[in-house]
Amino acid sequence: MPLTLDQYATHLDGRGLPWPAMPMVDAPKVRPHLPDLSGVRAVLFNVYGTLMAIPEGELKFDLENEFIVGVALEKTIHEFKMWASMSRKPGQPSEYMKEVYRKVVAELRLMPSAGEKYPEILAEKVWESIIKKLFQKDYKFDATFYGSLNDYSKKVAYFFHASLQGTGCYPCAAETMAELAGRHISLGLLGDGQCFTPTQLARGLAKQREGTVLDHLVPASRRLLSHSLNARKPSDTMFQAALETLGEAGIEASETLHVGSSLTRDIGPAKKWGMKTALFAGDRASLSATGEQLKDPQYRPDAMLTELSQLLDMIS
Repeated sequence: MPLTLDQYATHLDGRGLPWPAMPMVDAPKVRPHLPDLSGVRAVLFNVYGTLMAIPEGELKFDLENEFIVGVALEKTIHEFKMWASMSRKPGQPSEYMKEVYRKVVAELRLMPSAGEKYPEILAEKVWESIIKKLFQKDYKFDATFYGSLNDYSKKVAYFFHASLQGTGCYPCAAETMAELAGRHISLGLLGDGQCFTPTQLARGLAKQREGTVLDHLVPASRRLLSHSLNARKPSDTMFQAALETLGEAGIEASETLHVGSSLTRDIGPAKKWGMKTALFAGDRASLSATGEQLKDPQYRPDAMLTELSQLLDMIS
């Protein structure tokens, strides 16, 4: 049987490969605001920049740092034995792959979005397109180990993005989520993310708190991520889908708290849809808020967090 994405990630652990480390958290000087939110029955977390630290504060397809991009592509080419099927050009293989990769990303971004104002592209589709180009030069992969082309593309995407941006959970993320779940608070994810995001989050939580299982805390039905909805924040598509999912459990918008790190992509849309809001201001890299925005009722959050554990002081 081919490995699942989670099994593949565990397989890579056993090989002792070097990965970029989780970035250092640079906490801004912010005073927390922790009102009583005892009526909350559900908490929806943004993922990157709120539950997980990541360079530049959000998951990206590309970085301005050409060296880091080159290293990530070089590692990917080597890991999946792509060089033999690539065009021979002067320079490093990563330079040629960088051109191909960026062209595919740009093409996918320009594809029709069926009226969606904030469309998402899928990381596995980027690599599936690249792999299909390699097929033209007799490229092959082990389907018994990796699975179908789509499954293989997901594993390549996971490997590349793990090489591009190191991730790790913010302090007390696992303990806070476990305690909220123990108080019978329904937990969900509402944010930009790719097919490998649950794998990264699950591993980060388990590393932080032994025995933590993401599936026990957040069922797949409450993981409202951009890759599965073909829409990115602040798209109404995402927030409407989240509230419809919670509505099936009898939870209303006014009983839902959305925790995010951006006023315009997290807090503002959540307020528009009637949710309570908490701005996570624990990391300068992901915090997106200005003084003027904080004064604007459209964006002003109900609570301001400097640590995730402060949620436990507000929600009974």
